[in-house]
Amino acid sequence: MSYCNYIPMMKEPSRTLHQNYHDYHYGFPIHDDNELFGRLIMEINQAGLSWETILKKEASFRKAYDNFNIKIIADYTQTDRERLLNDPGIIRNKLKVNAAIENAKTILQLQDEFGSFEKWLEHHHPKTKEEWVKLFRKTFRFTGGEIVNEFLMSIGYLKGAHSQNCKIHQQILETNPMWLQRR
Repeated sequence: MSYCNYIPMMKEPSRTLHQNYHDYHYGFPIHDDNELFGRLIMEINQAGLSWETILKKEASFRKAYDNFNIKIIADYTQTDRERLLNDPGIIRNKLKVNAAIENAKTILQLQDEFGSFEKWLEHHHPKTKEEWVKLFRKTFRFTGGEIVNEFLMSIGYLKGAHSQNCKIHQQILETNPMWLQRR
């Protein structure tokens, strides 16, 4: 069953939380590097947990990680790492915290080479899921198959975010026809 069809069966307040993500974020292109990085942080932190847990903590993640500002996060110190590991509003996992900081440093390098994180993604597009996973594992930390798949589906680089008969799928097609033709 697709995410689109599962949401109506959820009870409140879960339904509203997931419906908002589904209707306004999932599968839509993101053109801001900090927001792309934020989505990657969220997907990495979801590993082993429910997406609902992450959605509930999104505001806390934004606050803890300086609104996902890549440059600021790349300069985090040991004090910042400890602050994050003691923040009850986020997932306090050393590997995930370290991955966010190291991945920010990597994205700064990609920005220098390609102009932006988004342009780096575009440069490698299109790829199969397996090719993307291999590239992400080589480039970033804590990026396994499901993390890469969900990240790329959530930003429109891989198909599957919405079922074909979903009104949001149709909206994405109508508002971003060139984006989806490149897929």
